[in-house]
Amino acid sequence: MTTLSRSQLQAHAHAWISAWNRADVDAVLATFAEDAEFTSALALPYAGTSRVRGKAALRRYWEAALADRPGLRFELVAAICDETAQVLVVHYVALQGGRRTRACEIMQFQDGVQVRGEALYGAPDST
Repeated sequence: MTTLSRSQLQAHAHAWISAWNRADVDAVLATFAEDAEFTSALALPYAGTSRVRGKAALRRYWEAALADRPGLRFELVAAICDETAQVLVVHYVALQGGRRTRACEIMQFQDGVQVRGEALYGAPDST
């Protein structure tokens, strides 16, 4: 059984931000289990549900969402790691079309791969 260290979880946060900033869906998906589950209110118009299951469905959702959001960028605010629980919270600001929105993703890992995720979106960021 693979357990990710705190430094590995933090490195994942930085790699995740970088992958999204390149619009590299393959790199984002590389760390997901085949049967991973992801929850996001933004998935509903693209996937027909806010809970997306499986890498293939995640790919379809993210590719469609990125097509609607050219130039999307993320700025890392903090990576909060719980090594024992194998949970990483990536707190970031999403920049799109001149708007800044605060957000976070909660990522659950098991045996070194992400098995669950949830994206939470907050208020506009005025900084």
